[in-house]
Amino acid sequence: MTIHKEGYPTILLITLVCGALTLATHLHLAPVSGILAWIAYAILLFFWLFIISFFRLPKRTHSFDENAIIAPADGKVVVIEETVDQEYFKEKRLQISVFMSPANVHVNRNPISGNVLYSVYHKGKYLVAWDPKSSTENERHSVVLSNANITILVKQIAGALARRIVNYAKVGEEVKQNDELGFIKFGSRVDLLLPTNVITEVKIGDVVKGGVTVLARIK
Repeated sequence: MTIHKEGYPTILLITLVCGALTLATHLHLAPVSGILAWIAYAILLFFWLFIISFFRLPKRTHSFDENAIIAPADGKVVVIEETVDQEYFKEKRLQISVFMSPANVHVNRNPISGNVLYSVYHKGKYLVAWDPKSSTENERHSVVLSNANITILVKQIAGALARRIVNYAKVGEEVKQNDELGFIKFGSRVDLLLPTNVITEVKIGDVVKGGVTVLARIK
């Protein structure tokens, strides 16, 4: 397991803060109450380790299939339904949404290989990620990927806790399935808008792994 590049600035900041608080605890709380001081040490250590684990990048064997749409993120499938896309396609699409908790790996990956036709950031609200309105009203970054078999929209959505979306897609470039699409810091969700005739391979409540789990297949 390694640490994702997006985590280094945050980890450095948290390390400095936790170090300063640990020193303050040692100087001011420990002489008064050793028990409370040890509790404070434990809380600071737990918080520091949690931040490091949040930016973990585990080694895993990815799935590659030109006829499959691979999960773009770790998490739980919370939506599988037909919806009318108002942003790009202007037609009915199948939406599959993966919710990421703060405990999940938060790197996002390309569900398919193809060309980037569209990559747009939208300012917005910070509703909880499971709110249906979060797909269209929250801060988000939308990317359209296309190849000879399929054209899909991938939407990174910020939530009540996640306030930082990182996206690497640039219009005109060619990307490969499972390469990094971006990163959402501290939880949220990723929506996929697919053609309605795909064959769904998951159901609501399924836990999926980014770059590994097949969400749907092309007919």
